[in-house]
Amino acid sequence: MDTKWFLSKIQDDFRGGKITVEKAHKLLEKLDIRCSYIHVKHIFKDNDMKKQGRITIEEFRSIYRIIAHREEIVEIFNAYSENRKILFENDLIQFLVQEQYVFEMSKTIASEIIQKYEPIEEVKKVHQMSFEGFTRYMDSSECLLFKPEYKRVYQDMTQPLSDYFISTSHNTYLISDQLLGPSDLWGYVSALVKGCRCLEIDCWDGSQDEPVVYHGYTLTSKLLFKTVIQSIQKYAFLTSEYPVVLSLENHCSPHQQEVMADILQNILGDSLLCDMLDDFQDTLPSPEALKFKILVKNKKIGTLKETRERKGTDKHESSQEKESDSKRSLAIIFLKKKKTRKVKISLALSDLVIYTKAEKFRNFHHARLHQQFNENNSIGESRARKLSKLKVSEFIFHTRKFITRIYPKAMRADSSNFNPQEFWNIGCQMVALNFQTPGLPMDLHNGKFLDNGGSGYILKPQFLRDNKSQFNPHKANDSDPITLTIKIISGIQLPLSNSFTNKADTLVIVEVFGVPNDQMKQQTRVIKKNAFSPRWNETFTFIIQVPELALIRFVVVENQGLIAGNEFLGQYTIPLLCMNKGYRRVPLFSRMGENLEPASLFVYVWYVR
Repeated sequence: MDTKWFLSKIQDDFRGGKITVEKAHKLLEKLDIRCSYIHVKHIFKDNDMKKQGRITIEEFRSIYRIIAHREEIVEIFNAYSENRKILFENDLIQFLVQEQYVFEMSKTIASEIIQKYEPIEEVKKVHQMSFEGFTRYMDSSECLLFKPEYKRVYQDMTQPLSDYFISTSHNTYLISDQLLGPSDLWGYVSALVKGCRCLEIDCWDGSQDEPVVYHGYTLTSKLLFKTVIQSIQKYAFLTSEYPVVLSLENHCSPHQQEVMADILQNILGDSLLCDMLDDFQDTLPSPEALKFKILVKNKKIGTLKETRERKGTDKHESSQEKESDSKRSLAIIFLKKKKTRKVKISLALSDLVIYTKAEKFRNFHHARLHQQFNENNSIGESRARKLSKLKVSEFIFHTRKFITRIYPKAMRADSSNFNPQEFWNIGCQMVALNFQTPGLPMDLHNGKFLDNGGSGYILKPQFLRDNKSQFNPHKANDSDPITLTIKIISGIQLPLSNSFTNKADTLVIVEVFGVPNDQMKQQTRVIKKNAFSPRWNETFTFIIQVPELALIRFVVVENQGLIAGNEFLGQYTIPLLCMNKGYRRVPLFSRMGENLEPASLFVYVWYVR
């Protein structure tokens, strides 16, 4: 440690004598050392020799060393520093090329890193880096596991909509369970903020001609359809500029459907797509062509051509027409609910459905003969799972052309989720999950959609788009597997299940999700009584046949003995191909999806094809 520099930074704070734990925490942050207050409190307590709740400048220096001078970083620094005191610019370049796989390396990059992270002015001036600068660089966002170039939209966005995985929410209006829980606008707002691009709206007749949104036949509370559309309009394009699909589960009478059509047009205005982009279309438009557009997904009467011909006419029925000529403007559709009920579709709402016409799925043969490019299917998870086992090639052929939405089975009254991976493996675009329910399925969803700038659209791998491909996830032996090696080096200020102590017994589980052959997990040994800086230094190797579909999930748990089992502390899920190589920091997220920074894992990643 450069004592002169260190003392010059903190002397003023000790002018009044000893300092408290709160002041110590603030001082660490002022020195650009990120730390969790709970961990600082425990370390403060261990170093407060007189146990008076106040420490001297020397005691603070010990605390700083414990937090900022991690042994594993000192070892890396010493391996590249000729005198173990300083890195010359060339030493830094060597480290970046050999360990961090920075191939477009130049003096400028090294110089920028020194300028940005070196806190000691005299060292910075001569283009060198002290350990203080190196540790700040290693703890920076530049050394995170996720490749920074994938934080923006980088994929081709000009392919048909059916060529993308689309972030999709189920029962978006619920924020807890499906029987008694509250319906809340927050469900829509939070899903949109998370990059969701397909929202479900369950619509029913309400009093005073105001359609309402809630889970029918249950005691969940009700929202006005109008206020739901207002909040969607406000938040639709905050996170992503690509199209939003409103999946209507429509139980309204024809008259209230007309009210819905008016609300959609009045509130959404120009952002509502209510006409074809191109007259002679037989494929779906691209996310690029539909930027900033909101699409309605519902049953539809007749063809797109007939919709176009009606443009500009009044589609609201007069009361006479209602009685005498309802056939012209209404189609009768059968929807299966508790009992089969006839739901009539109003022309006004039907004509707002363009590229996302909901069509009942019969079988793949029927779809191949009759299904139109703008028709899509919703299939329940149980039936979809059966089909994915019995008719996998036909299923993949179907999802190459038609948007297919998979939704959770009705038995999931607790709003639990299925594992979405099995349906991504066969190319299903809209795998709908209950966003309000934390756990493994949502971790996988959030991890997958980190890719492509968090835009909610991810281009499917070539083998799920190309009609000539013979891909079958159950027999996937890709001729081009990846060998992935992950060394779990250490934990950094891990989250605590119990804040009375930071002496937890911790371990890390690394899981691979992908095609069935690639599913596997490995775990480290338990490090006893250390959640602040456990060191595992364990290396795992995975051979992954279909890397394009693989997600890697890191889970940190506290081992609470044979009977209590493992307590979840934090996790991070990332697409394999978005992983940076080299020494990397893995941020951790809580069960609810909150970032637990600075809690993280320190790993070394390497993979080769």
